[in-house]
Amino acid sequence: MELQPEGCPQKIYAGNAEVFRAWRLRQSMIQAAEPFLDESSDPRVRGFLHRPQSPSGDGIVLTHGAGANCQSPLLVAVAEALAESGLLVLRCDLPFRQLRAHGPPGAGSGVRDREGLRQAVAALRKIVPGRVFLGGHSYGGRQASMLAAEDSAVATALLLLSYPLHPPRRPTQLRTAHFPQLQVPSLFVAGTRDDFASAEEITRALELIPARTRLLVIEGAGHSLAGRRELAEVAAGITRAFLEFAG
Repeated sequence: MELQPEGCPQKIYAGNAEVFRAWRLRQSMIQAAEPFLDESSDPRVRGFLHRPQSPSGDGIVLTHGAGANCQSPLLVAVAEALAESGLLVLRCDLPFRQLRAHGPPGAGSGVRDREGLRQAVAALRKIVPGRVFLGGHSYGGRQASMLAAEDSAVATALLLLSYPLHPPRRPTQLRTAHFPQLQVPSLFVAGTRDDFASAEEITRALELIPARTRLLVIEGAGHSLAGRRELAEVAAGITRAFLEFAG
């Protein structure tokens, strides 16, 4: 009889065998992610690499929101799904998170955080021969889009998860000033219960972007896009949509 693996919740181990196998696969992929550190750049690049078993030659940099780090469940799940599809994934901590383990970014940290993303893309370009994409959740996605608006050559396409269009309950404080300068194709992913932007608000905002865009709506999802039990399914859907969008 197989022993229950350490760290595996009893409800998973004793439940559906398919769920248990999926849990073991996810755990093995998390364990297989390689710590990554490039101290030759400023800011330095710190995170984890997910190497695909069947590489497509393309890669993507993923980063986190204001209250998280690159170990957030959503970022890990999306990284795993993208790696399964053939992309080499670098999920990284933004410079503000490297300075302190908790708390939101400070005022004015966006410039350095964007430079951190630029350095992460440069580091990934040294590893992958093909296209390099860029994405992030919430604040990380916003900084990725601002960087791409400043430099359209930074990435081939963007994956923007739960873009924080405005602060909760402040719908007039839109974070769209850079949208008319965004020339990089961008896939936005939004939940229908996100306090930072409704799907209708995102749809209207996308009219400001001259580049090709698409909105993937996740019904019933909040700003985190999925609970832990739905993460794998949501991440797989995001991956399918992004690969189709990127071409």
